[in-house]
Order: sequence, then C-alpha cells, then structure tokens
Amino acid sequence: MSNGHIHAQAAAKSRVGRPLLSLSLAAMMEEVHAHSGAVYLLTPGEPVLEMAVMAGLPRAFAAPWERVGLSAPVPVAEALRERRLVWVGGEEEMARRYPRIAVVLPYPFALAALPVATATTRFGAVFVTWPASHPPELSDRERDHLTAACDQLALRLERSVEGGHPLRHEPDLTIRLTSDVADAFGTVEAARLVARLPYGLVSLDLHGRVGFANEAAAALLGRPAGELLGTQLWASVPWLNDPMYEDRYRAALISQQMTSFVALRPPSDWLSFRLYPSMTGLSVRITRARAVAEMASRSPRPGEGHSRLVTISQLLSLAGALTEAVGVQDVVQLVADEVCPAVGSQALAILGTQAGRLRLLGQRGYPDARTVERFDGMPLTERTPSTHVLSSGVPAFFDSRQQLEHLYPTREKAPEGFAAWAYLPLIASGRPVGTCVLAYAEPHVFPADERAVLTSLGGLIAQALERALLYDAKNQLAHGLQAALLPHSLAPLPGIDAAARYLPATQGMEIGGDFYDLVPTRPLAAAVIGDVQGHNVTAAGLMGQIRTGVRAFTTGGQPPQEVMGSTNRLLVDLGAELFASCLYLRLDPAHGRAEMARAGHPPPLLRRPDGRVRVLDLAGGPLLGIDAEATYPTTEVEFAPGSLLVLYTDGLIESPGVDLEDALARLGELLTAMGDQPLEYLADELIRHSVAARERADDVAVLLLRALGDG
Repeated sequence: MSNGHIHAQAAAKSRVGRPLLSLSLAAMMEEVHAHSGAVYLLTPGEPVLEMAVMAGLPRAFAAPWERVGLSAPVPVAEALRERRLVWVGGEEEMARRYPRIAVVLPYPFALAALPVATATTRFGAVFVTWPASHPPELSDRERDHLTAACDQLALRLERSVEGGHPLRHEPDLTIRLTSDVADAFGTVEAARLVARLPYGLVSLDLHGRVGFANEAAAALLGRPAGELLGTQLWASVPWLNDPMYEDRYRAALISQQMTSFVALRPPSDWLSFRLYPSMTGLSVRITRARAVAEMASRSPRPGEGHSRLVTISQLLSLAGALTEAVGVQDVVQLVADEVCPAVGSQALAILGTQAGRLRLLGQRGYPDARTVERFDGMPLTERTPSTHVLSSGVPAFFDSRQQLEHLYPTREKAPEGFAAWAYLPLIASGRPVGTCVLAYAEPHVFPADERAVLTSLGGLIAQALERALLYDAKNQLAHGLQAALLPHSLAPLPGIDAAARYLPATQGMEIGGDFYDLVPTRPLAAAVIGDVQGHNVTAAGLMGQIRTGVRAFTTGGQPPQEVMGSTNRLLVDLGAELFASCLYLRLDPAHGRAEMARAGHPPPLLRRPDGRVRVLDLAGGPLLGIDAEATYPTTEVEFAPGSLLVLYTDGLIESPGVDLEDALARLGELLTAMGDQPLEYLADELIRHSVAARERADDVAVLLLRALGDG
C-alpha cells in the first residue's frame, strides 16, 4: 500500500517457499486500496470454508466466520457457491441482505467477495473491505483487478497442489510503517513536540493495545503511562470498561472514519475521546469536555443510554434471545421485552399475511389495542406503509406524525400517542414473512447507522418469526391430529366406571404418543393404555394407528396375548422406527376378574375393596415394534366389585432424581389416603399430587377403572 507495506507476523512459510496466500492478498488489497481482507480455503472432504489468512484487522472481528458452511448466508460462501463476485455497498445493504453479519459488525463499510476456483476445482474464496468513504458501487477497474487476481491465485494453488504441496494456513498480516516515517516519529524533537501538547495522546494498535501515551493522557486517565502500555484502554481503566466504548474503537477501525464519545471519569469529570483510525491502528485525542451538559446529553452515563442505537454486546444478546422464541407470541413478547427497550421505542406491532390480507400477529404497548387491530384483514392492495413495506421488502422510517400522514393521508391514520415510526420488512429465506412496526412516543430522527441496525434487527426477527410460524402451524396440526385420534369421551362399559386424563408435555411440540381407549365388546370389555416414543406429529400419527389396530383386533375376538402380538407385528410392518409401550386388559366384571398383557409398560396399581393397594407384578414382553416374533404372556388378576385399577404412562411417575419404586410407593399411599372418592376427583388428584406431572417433561395419561357392584 502507498504509505507502507504488508509483512507476515511470523517467518513461517509454505512448502513452496513463499507465503502464497499472504502475498496474493496483500497485492490484491494494495491494488484496489482495500483496508482489510481474508482468504478462505475449502476444507478437504467437507463443505466448509476456513479462514486461512487475514489482513488489516484483528481476526477477532471475524471470529464468528472463521469457519463457515458452504451453504451459509454469508458473502464468501455465496461467492464460491455461485461462482460469482458478491458486492455489498454499505451497512444498509449489509443489514438487508446479511443480517447475521450486520448484527455483529453494525458499522459502515463496503465488501466484495469472490470465488477462488478454476474451471474444474474450487479452492476457496476471498473477501476485501473498504472504508465507508468508498463509492456505493464497485468500479470496473476494481472488479476486473479482483477477478483477475482471484483467477491467478486459483491457478497458483492448482499448480501447488499438483506439485505435491498441501495448502496451508498462513500467519495473519499487519501493516508496518516504512522506516523513514518510523524514524521521524522516533526523533527527540517529535517526543518534545508531543510532550508540549496540552491534551492527551494515545496510540492504539489494531488490537486496541496502547503503544504510546503522553503524560497529559496519563493524567487525564488517572493511570501512569507505564501501566497503560500493552493493555487495552477499556481493560486497564475501570470507568472505560463499558461495551459502548469498545464499540467505538471497532466502529472507527472498520469504517476508517473518525469517531468520538464522551465518558464520565468519576466522580464528575467528563472527558472527550476522538479516535482517528488508519490502517496501522488508531490515534486517540483526549480532552476535557468543554460543554459538559451538551456532551452529556449526546453520550449519557453508562446504563442510561448509548452513543449509537445499540452496542455489539446488546445485539448479540438480542440475537441470542430471539433464538429462544418458540411460537409467534414468544417472538412478539421477546421483541417487546428485548428489542423495544434497546432501540427506544414504546410500542410495536408484528404483521403477517394470509390469503392476500394483512394479519396482526401480535402487538404490545398500544393503550387501545383497537388502533392496530383495525389493520387485521386489510387487503394488501391498500396503499399503506405496512402493505408497501411487506410487498417491497424496503424499510420505511417516519421521523414525525406529519411526515407519515403527508405520505399516507387517508389509508393509515397514525395511532394517537405516538410521533415516529420504523416499518421494518421481515425477510427470511429470501421472502417476506411479515412487517415489524416500531412506534416512538416522541419525534425521532433515524440516521443512516440507526436505520442499518434496525434493518439488521428486522432480519433477526424475521428468522425467529419464520421458525415460529412453522412451529405454530405444526403445533396446530399436531393438536388437531391428536384431538381426532384420542377418544372424545370414554365409551360406557357394562359393570365398569371409568375416568381418564391426558396432559401434553410442555417441551417440544407439546404433543406426544400417549394414548388410551375403552372398547365395549360383549360379554367382555377391553381397555388399553400406551406410549409411543417421541413428541411430534409422527408419534401422534403412529399412536392413532396403534389405537385403531388394537380396536380392530379386539373386535375380532382375539385374546389379550394375540391382540398384543398382532399390534406388535403391525408396528414392525409399518417400519416407523419408533417403539411403543402398551398395557392391554380384557375385563370381566361379572366374574370379578381381569386378564392383562404388557409390553414394556409401567405396572398398574390395584386398590382392593378393603382399601389396600398393591403394584401388579405382570408378566410381559418387549416394547412393541422391536421384534416381530415377540410373545406377550397374560396375567389374570382379581377385579372384584369396588376394586380400582390405575393405569398410567411414565409421565405420571418419572421425574429426574426420583426413584421409580419411591414414586410408585407414594402413588399407592395417595390412593389409600383418598379412599373411595368419585373417579373424576381421583383422576384430578393423582395429576395434582404428581411431581412429574407438574414438571411436564413428558406426556401424562391416566386411566381409572372401577368394578361396579352389578355386572
């Protein structure tokens, strides 16, 4: 580059004798006046790009993308995947197209990514970046040079591989001043000049480490200059230990623009910091803030506000919070709790589409919900900012009520109590999934950097919303399927009183494969309870098939062991690769007996007419669906009038850290203590007193059967 040259930090060389990647990257950057860049190599045998060398910036800035999947939505992967140059002209375009990058690096810079590949072999990709001052379009000269340089690098890599030299990672590159400039700064006169200045001067390298601090800087910072050298300011000066200040350093280095902030040195001294970046590091000028009130209003105390919309640590926190959202209402609540306070808005609405109309997915902060509910069902053909943003994918910002109502005078009257709005398109997987409307109580100017950050937040919200919409759709389908497959009411059985309860798990899809049924066949009757592994639509569907099969085999007159064997073979033949536990009973209340067959299911409890409770030790076979040749022996038990059978799935008794025998003992004690109560009451009490049922880590099904006095 014109004022210096790039050199390797270490002397390690590739086997061909020269740092091929480093030299190629350095020449490429110098020719197009880029200030940072990196070369990625495709990992052998994996669809993964790995950073092989970086120049101009600390590698930590690109840490989230040191290894990226070839299918990842990032420019270098897209460039290699599609074998084309990818250009991103600024922070707004980055926020719109690559929100995951913009949320970590919400700064103004331009980027070009290119493939490194021959006609037959893909080797990797390159990206280079420019300061924010770069024109919004890549020039033909820059495009031609970058393309030619990457093609030449690909040919050199091909020759290197053919020559038996493996491709290796190389030391990252930094900028070193030429000797004449370095010598000038090292003169005694230069030292005297710096010492005479009335303000503080600090030099930071690319990693933010202090390389020089004059006496004035040491006095203002309250630390001896010797203690500052080699450290990062925000790490060695306690009152600068705020992510906001580190964010300013990152912003200056990546944008290559002067940035500034004001910080409070306790107890009451405000200091002004100006950061002047270059490709070798940053020069920091420190002075006392002259207009304390004015400066304090622009840069509040830590915790009271921020010098930019949100700091990088907040953005990462917001991104992490959004990944925890499950359903649509979770997304709405998280945006209200996490995003709105960070960006300073007082209300939000999230809109989607259905059948060509707007749908209000959720809102928070509006005193009168009707002000936003009136948009629900509005045709997308209506000219409103909501419909325009949703259809165009371009955000809209309105600094004041007058601006909004001037552009949209009749169709969308602004809700009372608000004075500025940001309409963010929620675009995921290349298509709009909704619009996020942020409302502000006071007029609010949206500068370019704030618009970019809001747009990138819209991208994160969109990804969370897309997942949530899919989850809600699957959940609705699953619950509908489960409601159709479980009995709506228990069929009356001669000589039997029955009650049942079912609770879905609170994890996953909140649906599972637990099932129960009563089959009224004369002169006998049958009952079944079971549990298909899993909590999804597949488990629910398989549960329905098992329940249908049990009913068919029962109606056909098969004894319990044959019903269980036939159901087992059915499950094996279906090839679902899911297993099921099951307990099947043939009831004969007229003769006071019950015959049971068990397939890996928890044992039932029997309370006798005298109130004593015992766990039934039944013979049994393996889980259904494992072995087509498995047999299921039967056990006959006494079922005299007044006896109570308690059938359940493991969600009633299995809880982390609780022994199953202890859980069964407590269940027996509870049955004894409750006495001869109505079955509906007993069913509720069993659920209420179960620790496992309260935790709801698994589905819970309970079926109670009491033999009546007359058959």
